Amino acid sequence: MMKTRDWAAVRVGGCLISILTLGCLTLELEIGDLFAALQEQRVLYVATHGDDANPGTPEAPFATLEAARDAIRARKQNEPGVPGFIVLVGEGDYYRTQTFQLGQADSGQPYAPVVYRPYPGGEVRLIGGVELEPDWCTRVRDPAILERLPEIARGRVVQADLKAQGLEDYGEMSISGPMLELFCNGKRLPLARYPNDGWMYIDQVLKTGDSGQTQLVDEDKQGQAFQYTDARPGRWLDANELELHGFWYFGWTDEHCKIDHIDPENKTITLDHVPGGGMRKGQWFRALNLLEEIDQPGEWYLDRATGVLYLWPPWSKHHVYLSTLGEPLLALDGAEHVTFRDMTLEVTRGVGVVLGGGTHQLLAGCTLRAIGSTAVVMDHGTYNGVLGCDIHDAGMMGIRLSGGNRYTLQPSGNYIVNNHIHHYAQRKKVYQPAVRLYGCGHRVAHNLIHDAPHQAIGYDGNDHVIEFNEIHHVVLESADAGVLYTGCNWTWRGNVVRHNFIHHIPHGPGLGTVGVYLDDCCSSTDIIGNVFYDMLKPTFIGGGRDNTIANNLFIECEVPVYLDNRGLRWDHFRPDGPMYDELKRVHHDQPPYAERYPALARILDEIPQAPLGNVCINNVSYNSTWRDPEQFCRDTSDKHIDRPYMRLENNYITDNDPGFLDPAAMDFALKDDSVVYQEIPDFQPIPFHNIGLYQDAYRATWPPDNQKRDDRPGLGSPNAQAPASP
Repeated sequence: MMKTRDWAAVRVGGCLISILTLGCLTLELEIGDLFAALQEQRVLYVATHGDDANPGTPEAPFATLEAARDAIRARKQNEPGVPGFIVLVGEGDYYRTQTFQLGQADSGQPYAPVVYRPYPGGEVRLIGGVELEPDWCTRVRDPAILERLPEIARGRVVQADLKAQGLEDYGEMSISGPMLELFCNGKRLPLARYPNDGWMYIDQVLKTGDSGQTQLVDEDKQGQAFQYTDARPGRWLDANELELHGFWYFGWTDEHCKIDHIDPENKTITLDHVPGGGMRKGQWFRALNLLEEIDQPGEWYLDRATGVLYLWPPWSKHHVYLSTLGEPLLALDGAEHVTFRDMTLEVTRGVGVVLGGGTHQLLAGCTLRAIGSTAVVMDHGTYNGVLGCDIHDAGMMGIRLSGGNRYTLQPSGNYIVNNHIHHYAQRKKVYQPAVRLYGCGHRVAHNLIHDAPHQAIGYDGNDHVIEFNEIHHVVLESADAGVLYTGCNWTWRGNVVRHNFIHHIPHGPGLGTVGVYLDDCCSSTDIIGNVFYDMLKPTFIGGGRDNTIANNLFIECEVPVYLDNRGLRWDHFRPDGPMYDELKRVHHDQPPYAERYPALARILDEIPQAPLGNVCINNVSYNSTWRDPEQFCRDTSDKHIDRPYMRLENNYITDNDPGFLDPAAMDFALKDDSVVYQEIPDFQPIPFHNIGLYQDAYRATWPPDNQKRDDRPGLGSPNAQAPASP
């Protein structure tokens, strides 16, 4: 699903600038040629061999980004109105012990931004950690430690005294907080764990009585102990920092728990507290932070009391880094017209980059990897963007974006375009999507997203456009979860999900998984012109209103369109509940809401809890299990509602190939003579070949590694192998 893009060109001051139009927003992007023609004193140089006492010339570069920033500030103060600058950073590794900060004083101007980028052809890495030096490490020889190690690891595991190297702050073991981690070649090295892949499962839940004795309970959420079937926990009796990471009751929430007691004879584990959602039989968990489970290259364990690190070294020719920086590597606060591009930012305990406030901040062509929590946080601002970046091995989200004004419906103009985001949510497993939207008027387009335990895109708010994204192999470790997710608000309206390709999603246990999940009465999303392939429930309307499902292709899916009437059955939607509070908060029956969303303005004149106003029209269902969503969700309690919940028209259901170009190669574009155009005259061709990443001057890598394979450990049925992209 990858392709190249044509660029338009304009001349500004005699210099050629390439531009790309993103919806209503035209960005001045390719500015290298412009700055090459500027006077030499507007270009500053930084190099690993530099000195901050230097003037920042090619012959005498600065040593730090801060020196270049401060030189620009001084020049702008002495010469008000001086146009934009470019900072060229020499190839090499730049170790960061604090955030590189840019503010309002560091702004550029329209068509003359301030740009930070590498020397042409050079690779620049900003690193928020330290390298684990080989001479820190010795083979483990302590008989007591060797006895605790698995037999296969004895003689292979090394130890390093971090305290002796001045490293004493390791952070707390946490599902999401800042803590020391190890990374190699941009990838997170795994804490020693059991099992290495997959999970253990709760056999029976136990409840501790007043006498201290445990007893079996039936679906008791307050159980603090459980029985297990695997004999492995009997090895962990000497482990003093062991934690269990589990989906203890629901498939959509996870938690770390410490152990109070292990009884290997009765195969029971007692936790130090009742998990937040309780526990139940059949749920899944794994053990972390165990010296006893270092049994493969790359696994490690840190004794926080002594500061001794134990590691089975990974690949011999790669460097191992320890994260030390808890602050962002880069933070823009109120800066305007600033571009940061083509660098690698890696090895942190916390956030990678913050784009805060301001306008026309651009993070482009960068690689963000080995990030402790969220790779990029975009707080408010307008027309700020993440463009052409590679983001992977993030502990939490890929990109979190807020902005715009939900009360005035003023769009932000912020955008996330042409990024490859994968292997994220590696620590906190749920509600840490590749992209998380809050506010009003963002655009998420042409991204490739894959390999994650839970969501790909989550959105709250209004008037977002999510289009031309390819998403596969997500929701790998959770259940009752969606690839795209929003929920529990009647006023989040005007959102558009169109021309996306979502495929190879595990069906999952329990309630399974969903493509576009409109949870708990969420309303007014237009799901138009998407291609859904190999999943359980591509579209799911959980009691919501005024949603449109139109012009989509459903290919080998079990339940293409799902609708229920939960709003009429659940107390959560009662008149004094939070859904009604939100109507009041946004003044739903007054401008601008009443004008922008007339169906919302009259919601209290109807039955708000009823899933009215939904439309399912002009869709194609191929080799899928189609059922009438209207009839399926009706029950005796709502027969008094005489309006249909969903208008069903012109949907073509077939078990015969409707005329795909090359389904064996996952090319689901329809041929010009497809039967679909006869059966549904109004069906609009889906621009299938425009979906996904494209090549331009900002794409961090080309072609990117699509990571398409079917050997991922998941909870559901195996996925068919997807061929590599062209």
